[in-house]
Amino acid sequence: MIIEANDAIPLITNRKARAIDATYVLPNSDRDAYSEYLVGHIPGAVHFDIDIIADTTAPLPHTMPSADTFTAMVQNLGIKQDGALICYDQSGFLSAARVWWMFRYFGHRNVQILNGGLNAWKAAGGALESGAPQLPKGDFISQAPLDDYKLVDFDGMVALVATPLDARPMQIIDARPQVRFSGQMPEPRPGMASGHMPGAINCPITALMEQGTGKIKPPETLKTIFAEANIAMDKPVVTTCGSGVTACGLAFAMALLGKFDVALYDGSWSEWGGADIDREKCPVAKA
Repeated sequence: MIIEANDAIPLITNRKARAIDATYVLPNSDRDAYSEYLVGHIPGAVHFDIDIIADTTAPLPHTMPSADTFTAMVQNLGIKQDGALICYDQSGFLSAARVWWMFRYFGHRNVQILNGGLNAWKAAGGALESGAPQLPKGDFISQAPLDDYKLVDFDGMVALVATPLDARPMQIIDARPQVRFSGQMPEPRPGMASGHMPGAINCPITALMEQGTGKIKPPETLKTIFAEANIAMDKPVVTTCGSGVTACGLAFAMALLGKFDVALYDGSWSEWGGADIDREKCPVAKA
């Protein structure tokens, strides 16, 4: 599920794997992910835009698409049914995990994340190319989700939060920074409430990554981090974040430890914290 740059370079160079640039930037950022891709990316990499490969009719950002939509749009990227995929990013918060999760959810097993992203590739001497490649149509077809991966919808989260904490069938793990989880810092999307779902556990995605390199911390360190956050690894989890991106990073880190009973609340805080949401159904806790 994770691959180091030194191992990825020969696979991609010899066309035994296709790279996917999964860089995503926050809406209040002055960066443009696609422009950065055009300036320089791993040779042969395609740009996977989670705002386009999505249910664009939904009111929330980058909502998971249907299987048919995912199939059609991924085929347009030239992705093969049996092709090896290596996702990477230069986001700083492991946005590649969102694309990894999407492929796993739609049944593709041969997908990995490049540890450390584009910076690790360059540090290992990997070449870059610019511009957009010509993409022949692929033959990828969506299949049933792998492992226990599933989506939890709004009604499911309302019911979960309404359940007494000691009787909940799943733990709620929030990947946002602590200052947003606690309500000390406003959300990057305007008009949203600050805070978190009652009973949720905070485990920021940045806590799982090495400062400077952006690499995922070693498995033993991940175990310690989850334990210190009071996450029970023998109990199912639903992950959440701002808009369903870094929540996938939590799922990825848990998968590295062999934990796959991890669902995703795709709407995340963009839905739960929305300005027009009934606060009796969707209470907010702070601190």
